[in-house]
Amino acid sequence: MSESGHQPSGDPKPFHVETRIAAPPADVWPALTEPEHVRRWFGWDYDGIEPEIRLIFVDEPKHEDGRRVVWSDGSYLEIEADGPHCVVRAVLPGDLTDARWDDVYDGIEEGWRAFLVQLRHLLETRPEGRRRTLFLTGTVTGRELRAAVGDGAPVHEADRQFALVDPHGHLVVAASQARLAEDRAATASVTVSTYGLDDDAFAAVRERWASRWRPAAPDAAVTSGSEPVPPGLF
Repeated sequence: MSESGHQPSGDPKPFHVETRIAAPPADVWPALTEPEHVRRWFGWDYDGIEPEIRLIFVDEPKHEDGRRVVWSDGSYLEIEADGPHCVVRAVLPGDLTDARWDDVYDGIEEGWRAFLVQLRHLLETRPEGRRRTLFLTGTVTGRELRAAVGDGAPVHEADRQFALVDPHGHLVVAASQARLAEDRAATASVTVSTYGLDDDAFAAVRERWASRWRPAAPDAAVTSGSEPVPPGLF
């Protein structure tokens, strides 16, 4: 995960992001620690995702008691049982009430917010087959982003992002560096997660999204597989 937040000082912005998942901790833990499971929800497809997953989730952190994944900077992923459900938190400890962070965009915080939505979708819907993603990027307003994504069953809403399941059953997570309510164009992305599609079916999904996304943004890009993502995004 790259950090492209606009920090007011050299200090990292603290964050606390969590989601409630209809699955027991015993099902969630492998999804946070075993690369073959992490691969089915984390990030999006690009050349280098496999070694990045191993570095982030296996080689760098400490695994504590089937409950926490802890990194050297003090940040951690935590599972808390909640009856038949559990809560998964991504946390970087710090003073969240500090006013200097009020208007700060932080790519790591927003990344975890999106990735936990993808984790919840995987564990609750149990899709079969290989995960393949589309990653759309461009500069749009919040209104343009919503219009380009279209309709679906909403599953997540935050200041800078939203998610839905589209009419074809694919999870769509849309994020912007600007608050969605602001009337200004900003760098945005859309991650479309598909499962179990063959090459022809996936190509049809890509064409459908490309025809929708390219008119929305003057610098629109659509990438999948090992295609390089445009530089300088997040």
